[in-house]
Amino acid sequence: MRAEAFIIHLARAEARKPQVERLAAMLPLPVNIVDAVDGLALGDGEIKAVYRRHLHRPRYPFALRKAEIGCFLSHRKVWQAILDRGLGAGLIVEDDVKPDEKLFAPALALAMETIRPGDYIRFPYRSHTDSGAEVAKAGGITLVEPAHVGLGMQMQLVGRQAAAELLTATETFDRPVDTTIQMRWLAKIRILAVRPVSIRQIGHLLGGTVVQKKSKPLSEVLSREVKRAWYRLALRVAVFGRR
Repeated sequence: MRAEAFIIHLARAEARKPQVERLAAMLPLPVNIVDAVDGLALGDGEIKAVYRRHLHRPRYPFALRKAEIGCFLSHRKVWQAILDRGLGAGLIVEDDVKPDEKLFAPALALAMETIRPGDYIRFPYRSHTDSGAEVAKAGGITLVEPAHVGLGMQMQLVGRQAAAELLTATETFDRPVDTTIQMRWLAKIRILAVRPVSIRQIGHLLGGTVVQKKSKPLSEVLSREVKRAWYRLALRVAVFGRR
């Protein structure tokens, strides 16, 4: 199977360029550097063409920031590139990732051996997420089918058919890309996850996030936490109801 890697990098994040070079040197696949969609540069018309609030249930309680819309469009850009380049799969990597020197190589090898065209294989960076039934195992690495898909888009191996399904399902969207992936009924894909954790998220070592955030009053922070908890519960109920 022909596969290539795609590193998503925002051009104006110049401080991350050395990290992108280090990451490209570590990946054992042909590497493409993908110019991320800069959400802050999107016009109102461009946003209205792809973003619509309350499109799906359970309803997502927050309006998306421009940077979150740009992130979603960046991943769609790579899904399209997988198809355009005629690949069997693409390894999608955000530029604040550091692969583990011992665990990543066998993790990627098992993922490459296991992946089907309709598979989406996550490389979580948190150890407490993505627990589920074992699908494949080799050399201390396990692939599981998680009961509840974790958050984060740091690294995924995406099969060609899965990329096509995701593009069709997300022509318009109403929530962040990782939260959309959690609604596994939207696209006919199989979601797997690598265990144990084989990558690190090192954005805090690279000057922090490129998603601009403003400080909020305590009342707003508490309100968001309540809404976030409600949404997580509603999502779990929705996932359980579709099994």
